[in-house]
Amino acid sequence: MIAAPFRVRKFRFRHFARTIYSVAAMSMMFTAISSAAVVDDWPHWRGPDRNDISTETGLLKSWPESGPKQVWINQKAGLGYAGFSIVDGKLFTMGLEDDQEFALCLNAETGDEIWRVPIASKYKNGWGDGPRSTPSVDGDRVYFMFAGGTLACLKGADGEKVWSINMSDFGGKVPKWGFAESPLVDGNNVVFTPGGNKGAFAAVDKMTGKKVWQSTGFEIAEKSRRGGVDNRAHYSSLIPVDINGKRTYVQLVPNAVVAISADDGSVVWESEWEGAVAVIPSPIIADGKIYVSSGYNAGSKLVEIGSNNQAEETWRNRVMKNHHGGVVLVGDHLYGYSDGAGFICQNLADGEMTWNNKSDVKKGAVSYADGMFYFIEERGGNVLLIEANPEGMEVKGKFKLDPQTKRRSARGAIWVHPVISDGKLYLRDQEIIYCFDVKE
Repeated sequence: MIAAPFRVRKFRFRHFARTIYSVAAMSMMFTAISSAAVVDDWPHWRGPDRNDISTETGLLKSWPESGPKQVWINQKAGLGYAGFSIVDGKLFTMGLEDDQEFALCLNAETGDEIWRVPIASKYKNGWGDGPRSTPSVDGDRVYFMFAGGTLACLKGADGEKVWSINMSDFGGKVPKWGFAESPLVDGNNVVFTPGGNKGAFAAVDKMTGKKVWQSTGFEIAEKSRRGGVDNRAHYSSLIPVDINGKRTYVQLVPNAVVAISADDGSVVWESEWEGAVAVIPSPIIADGKIYVSSGYNAGSKLVEIGSNNQAEETWRNRVMKNHHGGVVLVGDHLYGYSDGAGFICQNLADGEMTWNNKSDVKKGAVSYADGMFYFIEERGGNVLLIEANPEGMEVKGKFKLDPQTKRRSARGAIWVHPVISDGKLYLRDQEIIYCFDVKE
């Protein structure tokens, strides 16, 4: 059995009358409570369960021609591709201005800035400067990974810095396109992928930043196709999972998908992967199975973990070649953008393509809530509401982000995944953050 380790669920009830004068009115109140929508915070990368799925209900099933109502816009978030974490009415992200990368906290209801704290020096890259990961919220602390490898713990209330470390402290080197992993907070530790010969993965005490363990000893992950060492950090993020009664972390590295023990970082199982250039999408956990995909014609595969913790490949093909933008598992099917095939539906059991659509959806990032896919195209800024199932898909709404940044690198695009929290849709184009009301 696999635990769902991150579900953060709460109920919020608003606009009740201040005084209840009768039994009938009291009954109406309890009726309203029982039918209130479930609201999810979005505490880290890809949401409550690190799978780009929100369990919220009561959301719009179609949009007017102009799109959903815009609640607010903030045009001072700074450059970069950092995503959002949203907890208790606060939005946490990162940005770059001048030569400083900073942590940023906004009021999620109004877009007003609560605090910003400079943390790291500027990371410069031809595809766009600045940070490119998503903060992780744990209680009253927030953990930020900056593009140059600084991992910082700040207090959520006021941004006071608690501690910071750098991936170079663990032997890590900055990847070609910067550190993009979103740190994982699990139990008492923060876990991440520095890469390098000292050990590809590491854990530190979340309260102090002191090292707890660092992983070494891979058989596959440390051997490239040329026979050399290939334990570099790439761009995927660790996913926690309980299998066979053991807490593990699953990660995709250039030439393997690997599970390590939460206790000491030792290898539990590993399976070969022929990644090319860059591996980016995070692994997907599916009832004792692990699904991975990456672009550059690598494709996708499914691995089943036996009772003896042996990884057996169920299938491998090039149906889903997800460069970035993510794949979402709904029921027994996977949905995402596959290079060359468009937006596709893939059968989890055998890896075969159920359908694809090249005409209505261009390359981009996807999230899911209340039976609908939220998709943003990386070029042009079109935002789509898609109803999809194994039988086919239909676009139920479409609008274009306006305004759009004039500061994006010529080679850059809109790469931040959509976030759905408390009935709102959050999007980003560099220094511009948008909030839309998507409640029914």
